[in-house]
Amino acid sequence: MFRTFISSTVLAAVGLAFTGTLFAASLTPASADSIEPRIKDRRIAYAMTRRAWAVHRTPGMKEECPTGLNDGPREQFAVLFPEGKKKWTLEQTQLAREADIYFPNRSEDGLPFKEAQGKVAPGINLDAKTDSNDFTNADGVKGVDNQLFRALGCMGGWNGEGIPFINFQDTTYLRRHISNRFMFEISEVDDLVNDPDVTVTTYRGLDPLLSDATGEGFIPGGTQRVDARFGKIYIAKLKGRIVDGVLVTEPGDGLIPNSIAFDTSGHNLVRGMQFNLKLTPERASGIIGGYADIDSWMLQFKTSWGTHHAAYGQVASQSLTRAMYRLADGYPDATGQNTAISSALDGDYVQVYLQHPPQAVAAHDTAPVVKAAGAAER
Repeated sequence: MFRTFISSTVLAAVGLAFTGTLFAASLTPASADSIEPRIKDRRIAYAMTRRAWAVHRTPGMKEECPTGLNDGPREQFAVLFPEGKKKWTLEQTQLAREADIYFPNRSEDGLPFKEAQGKVAPGINLDAKTDSNDFTNADGVKGVDNQLFRALGCMGGWNGEGIPFINFQDTTYLRRHISNRFMFEISEVDDLVNDPDVTVTTYRGLDPLLSDATGEGFIPGGTQRVDARFGKIYIAKLKGRIVDGVLVTEPGDGLIPNSIAFDTSGHNLVRGMQFNLKLTPERASGIIGGYADIDSWMLQFKTSWGTHHAAYGQVASQSLTRAMYRLADGYPDATGQNTAISSALDGDYVQVYLQHPPQAVAAHDTAPVVKAAGAAER
């Protein structure tokens, strides 16, 4: 009887091990991909899971910010209105500073502003030129255009110790709010490694991201409904190609949704937007470069971040607005003032399957042209 028990136990263990092996084998990536190919009808789509305006940072920021970070709104207030020297009124102080946020005077205010230094920065060569203002990126590409790094690189919200506060919140609310579901679909795909002619279409989605058990990781293969009605302004088409697994597109204007606390509605207009993303069947990562429209960029920031919260990242909106216009390098208006600043948005993406609405809904009317009011060509 004892021998019979041992034999039964051994056989059961062998059976379980064999079954476990088969079960584990059924979960391998190769098997999963063979069951459900990522590319369907020559199309593959991705949804953004992380975003950050790209900056360069060396240990201690000694190259970028040799004299330290910029002052925030509280420090600037103390400099402008020192206690005990004069009796200040509310109108002269708090109200005046808040008014300067929404109606900034572009003339300099006498407060110091530290622009990021150095010749290294992430980004793309947007204008196919190399001049004295350009950078070299980590891959050795010269002529990189990213003047937004000059403006943000010595502000704690984007380049402080640890995880910069504003970058952290940008990604937090990107994941939390469906209104931020930025996606792109590559069509006419024959090969994800090398394909000389593809089309990239950007969309906004209507569904949460598919997360793992931790809630912090995201699983490829989820379904996203396309918002072709209220999200129509986010639909843009770009021609492109895939070279050695990197998606590269021709420039074109596009809007990227960016809603922060309290579900504020906002977006960033990027003129001459270009993708430079490394692709795999399950994920993508890299840079969206282009010229960020300053009015749209600052409006999104100001309506998302009150003075109190901006102070967490040591960001004085008034100084940042002046710096962005001072450094602007694209799309001049009728007066010759540049209205956009070269930039690089770093991001991660996960593969999704898009569910387009019925044709009758999608074709309800024509998608509006994405354009900055009063902006001329670069």
